Amino acid sequence: MKYTKISVFIPNVKPPFFMGSQLRGAFGYGLKKVVCINPSFKCDGCFATENCIYYDFYERKNIYHKYRFDFRLNQDTYKYNLYLFNEATKELPYILSAIHQTITKFGFGVERKTYDFFTIKVNDKLVYDGENFNIPENNVMEFINDDYKDDFILKIITPIRMKKDSKLAVDIDLEDMIRSIYHKELGLSSLDIKKLPFEVKAEIKKQLKWQKLSRYSNRQNTKMKIDGVIGEMRIKNIDEKSYRYLKLGEIIGVGKLTTFGLGKIEIKDIE
Repeated sequence: MKYTKISVFIPNVKPPFFMGSQLRGAFGYGLKKVVCINPSFKCDGCFATENCIYYDFYERKNIYHKYRFDFRLNQDTYKYNLYLFNEATKELPYILSAIHQTITKFGFGVERKTYDFFTIKVNDKLVYDGENFNIPENNVMEFINDDYKDDFILKIITPIRMKKDSKLAVDIDLEDMIRSIYHKELGLSSLDIKKLPFEVKAEIKKQLKWQKLSRYSNRQNTKMKIDGVIGEMRIKNIDEKSYRYLKLGEIIGVGKLTTFGLGKIEIKDIE
């Protein structure tokens, strides 16, 4: 799994409680403005869809999209990450240009607010200081897990939405999460989805709750519920394969709508 982490920081500006819909919508508009070569500016019937990063990110159906937004709920400032996965890492210059154009020219929200001062990091290295870009040649990382813990807290930071028995799950099992991450890894690598090839073993104590959340859909001109499960799990004596997938889940997210920022998890040491 190859990935690039882009970190954006706009100081002294309070974002919405859930900024995922706003970020994804504004970035999509900026990305299309930067990369679209079709005079009609329409995707339907476009001659360039097979080589268009905007089409891959926003219009291509029934795939695992090779990016996700990453943030916390109810933040004090705009501080968020945009992860690119596998082939999408090759499009970094276009992505950075779209982010810059979105913030400085196209804006966020209904009022299209723009901002002059902000910073951008790539893999935690400063590449834009508010005036100039300095992009390193090596900007792709590879997920390699050389860590293992047998007693930790798994925090679910933004709601996990996952279907079980064809219904939206109101409770989440560790095995369901690991299966979701495994399938997502396969999908992001353009491989066929397979049954989880090992048994998940762990001692688990859950403290989960239902988080109500909604987003506005411009396409459908309505608010849409994106509720899901948040909270934490105390996990002991987990098998190493399962732990590896939880570490991967910190990067690629868990469940549905990760492109909006849902399904953020973190592994924390016991205090």
